[in-house]
Amino acid sequence: MNTEKSLLWTVYIIEAESGKLYTGITTDPERRLKEHMSGKKGARYFRLSKPVRIIYRESFPDRSSASIREAQIKKMKRAEKLLLSGQAGCQ
Repeated sequence: MNTEKSLLWTVYIIEAESGKLYTGITTDPERRLKEHMSGKKGARYFRLSKPVRIIYRESFPDRSSASIREAQIKKMKRAEKLLLSGQAGCQ
């Protein structure tokens, strides 16, 4: 039985200590944040500046849809990403 089919995929944006924003996808955002924080299974992106918190999430029924949205978000400017997260003007 493939349980992956029943899981929602989430596009997320994590803010790093440096203030930079990282975008990724997962089926478990809390687990993924812990992985990024531990450094063991996290993205290389966080080797220079530790992750602080997830500032945005958006759910999708499948990996393909989430990947498409992730690519769209990665092309956005910082200000647009902050607008998505509701943090525009907080900087």
